Amino acid sequence: MLAAALQRRYSGSPGEAFFTAGGLHHFANFERSEDSEIMTVSEAFQRSVNLVFVRALRDIERYHIFRVPGASPNVLTDSGNPARLRYLSRFADLEGRIFLKHFYEKYKGQTVDQDLETLVSGIRLTPLRAAVIYRSVRPQDGIDKFRTFLRGHLPQSALARETSEELYTKYGPDKFNLQDRGYLAHVHPLELWLLNYRAQHPQTSLAEMYAQSANERQQVYGWLFKTRYKHAQDKRIETLLEMDAFQEIHRAWKRLGYPFDSLVPSYATAIGVSGDTPAALAKLVGIILNDGVLYPAVSIQQLHFGAATPAETILTRRDTPGEQLLNPVIARLVRREMIGVVENGTGRRLHGGLKLPDGTMVPVGGKTGTGDNEFRIYGAQRGLLGSRVVNRTGLSYFS
Repeated sequence: MLAAALQRRYSGSPGEAFFTAGGLHHFANFERSEDSEIMTVSEAFQRSVNLVFVRALRDIERYHIFRVPGASPNVLTDSGNPARLRYLSRFADLEGRIFLKHFYEKYKGQTVDQDLETLVSGIRLTPLRAAVIYRSVRPQDGIDKFRTFLRGHLPQSALARETSEELYTKYGPDKFNLQDRGYLAHVHPLELWLLNYRAQHPQTSLAEMYAQSANERQQVYGWLFKTRYKHAQDKRIETLLEMDAFQEIHRAWKRLGYPFDSLVPSYATAIGVSGDTPAALAKLVGIILNDGVLYPAVSIQQLHFGAATPAETILTRRDTPGEQLLNPVIARLVRREMIGVVENGTGRRLHGGLKLPDGTMVPVGGKTGTGDNEFRIYGAQRGLLGSRVVNRTGLSYFS
């Protein structure tokens, strides 16, 4: 079965758009000649074909998606599935936190008056928008301060149709919910909420804002909970399902040496983790070389103190049994494929490059990276005139 997986065929076509990481993404291959081919995983591994690995990771993600506790295959097809509401509520909470963090950083270090000026400086104000903004951010202020604000930010001609008193009453925070006020003001509702909360609690922390805005984060996504927005709901549920699946993938990678506490939930992960470390890659290759067993890394074999003296001491490392992390069959298959990269694939310039004194050729395996190293030409005005791909990076091991 494992060997058969390497013979599974995928298209190398870059013509498909992939919904991943919350949006549509397109990927390209290193060689255009690969775009029209259908090849096995083994062939793609040797030639480092991006689109094959993107599609393979999509299959892996789908394998994990409905094995997450609480997930169900019909959560996307059955609009009456109660799990949908839980996912949508979770999405509202999660994305609401993202917006709040952005707004918190935007106004960090400012005074209450500076907050309001920063907000309106980026908006084309009308009497309606100005009234909704001020009444949302400063609901406790009386008519005099409200009138002063309008006169300071709008021309007199714009205030001719409705009096300050009428605007003050008509657009009070009790007349519209937070979501509607954001719509009327052309401002994200959570930005209005944050400025109002900051006005009352100037020294508040982001953690406190998260804690105090739980209801508001749900309220501003009220539109999403309506059944006529099923397509929009599905896309957000798909995003959460992908995040859950990647948590499972991350757990598996972590056991094999992945050095970070999180993994970006995106198919782009299939063609390179830019933050990976040499130590983590060496750990993974060590597991593959040792038939799936992880042995502890050793930098010092022995320490020898006070040689030829009464206090002579020799400290040697204690042998520690390894831990079987990978099925030996999988490790051997991967090792074979890595050798194939050097013998038949993108690393073939290294083939036969290492020989022992007796002429024996040492098998060398590796895996070239899918990132491109480009040579770029810039003009006198620092504009990019052209670029060409010159090679790919690689990781190798010797056995």
